[in-house]
Amino acid sequence: MKMNTLESEDSKSSDFSSTDEISLLVIILDTNPGQRILRDNPRTLTQCVDSVIAFANSHLMQKSQNKLVVMACHSKTSEFIYPNSDKPLDVRQVDGQYEIFTLVERTIKRNLAKMIAAESTALCNESLLAGAISMALCYIHRIQKTKPVGCKLNSRILVVTGSGDSAFQYMSYMNVFFTAQKQNVVIDVCALDQHLSLLQQGCDITSGLYLKIPQLQGLLQYLLWVFLPEPPIRPKLVLPPPVKVDYRAACFCHREMVDVGYVCSVCLSIFCKFSPICTTCHTVFKIPGPLAVKSKKKKMKL
Repeated sequence: MKMNTLESEDSKSSDFSSTDEISLLVIILDTNPGQRILRDNPRTLTQCVDSVIAFANSHLMQKSQNKLVVMACHSKTSEFIYPNSDKPLDVRQVDGQYEIFTLVERTIKRNLAKMIAAESTALCNESLLAGAISMALCYIHRIQKTKPVGCKLNSRILVVTGSGDSAFQYMSYMNVFFTAQKQNVVIDVCALDQHLSLLQQGCDITSGLYLKIPQLQGLLQYLLWVFLPEPPIRPKLVLPPPVKVDYRAACFCHREMVDVGYVCSVCLSIFCKFSPICTTCHTVFKIPGPLAVKSKKKKMKL
């Protein structure tokens, strides 16, 4: 899905004054069927989607200037599923529901169904979360460049995933984390199944919130309680206490988390074992020889 179309539609549908304060929320929903929680019970995806839609509508309900973007992250691709790049749906009021809420629900479910149907049946446990965050940052940057002068944009990204850590995306994670920090974009993470040390580092770097929910049945309650308040309001609320951040790095040779390793002095690549040549920048290191042992001086007999 092209971001140019998304940006043009968003700018046409929103008339901002120079004094508006816009809160942009980008939700990245991990829909990879290779996740353990989806392999055990495929119906869990329906529950997660319904909870995310209710959370998204709650964000739009807080303020009329609030904006929403929803992305679906899969094993081989990441796509924008709201707003719609095609012709907008003709939505009318149903059972007294606000038309915008109906539009959000129908657009997300329709585009998500298309995306899942187009994916291959081969299961892959790894999701392209780093690429999805990168696309979200590009979209936020485009909105930041095209907003009216004097209009303030508060942007944040919420990642909802049940996948495990992927050390193969370590460098991509670090790049998007520090890019988000430079753009003042807060990254929040809601872990559904496993503890995610790399995404926890991203939350700490960008001053976001990380939460591994204890029960999947209470997903909506945790989303509304923890992630619905905007970052400036969070210090005034009673939120879950922060946990110790695991700042271990992944080695570049085996893509495994290491406690102690060897670091290239030129490109700062990390290796779990010593190598005379850096496989990243091809720098040749001098192999240290054995330490010279000083000979003891013999005492002269008088």
